[in-house]
Amino acid sequence: MTIRVAVAGATGRMGQLALRLIEEADDLELHAGLSSASSLDELDGADVVLDLTHPSASESIVRHAVGAGIPVVVGTSGWSAERIARLEAFRREAGTESGVLVIPNFSIGSVLGTAVAAIAARFFDSIEIVEAHHAGKVDSPSGTAVRTAEVIADARGDRPVDAPHADQRARGQLVAGIPVHSLRLHGVVAEQRVILGGDGETLTITHSTVAQSSYEAGILLAVRRAPSAEGVTVGLDALLDLGLPGRP
Repeated sequence: MTIRVAVAGATGRMGQLALRLIEEADDLELHAGLSSASSLDELDGADVVLDLTHPSASESIVRHAVGAGIPVVVGTSGWSAERIARLEAFRREAGTESGVLVIPNFSIGSVLGTAVAAIAARFFDSIEIVEAHHAGKVDSPSGTAVRTAEVIADARGDRPVDAPHADQRARGQLVAGIPVHSLRLHGVVAEQRVILGGDGETLTITHSTVAQSSYEAGILLAVRRAPSAEGVTVGLDALLDLGLPGRP
């Protein structure tokens, strides 16, 4: 069976990567490649919509696809728990059965780094996240860092992280009670460090993305799984069966 994919954000870096992957895959076919000037009606008739756009445009694209009954893979940052809750409410109102996969990071290594951090988080009370991306990334903190913080919080249950002086701006933004620090630099693709402190020791879990090729396996997995997805699923880990908490 061939899956017809509509790519929203086809002119961007990730969009261009997705177009190449679709062209090279025997089981995928490009239904449409949309730019910011395209009509959302071009999504209609696709088997899957792959959203790789901008946080300000993403929600309307996803709502259009969901309203048309088309499964969606969301690779755009900025999908907070509040926005996801709105999407879930919209799906219920629309009465659609098409699923939505919200993927903060398509990198397998990044997902594994978050999984390891969630395991370690049960044993340390001081935890902070430092994430770095290229200078052109428009949002902060990154969707990956938000997802990591929320998974860590779920793993700890009712035990809050010790985050002193959180009211000071230089202490980062609190996400699920965990300080997150964002760097935007030329020469960087993406990197995340989860730093955990304990009595007489620290543990740092680092994942570095050095090329966009690290996203290829995750993009293909998500697109191929989207037609059978149910409800709203957050994180590539759900497709890898790593046993991480599922809270968005």
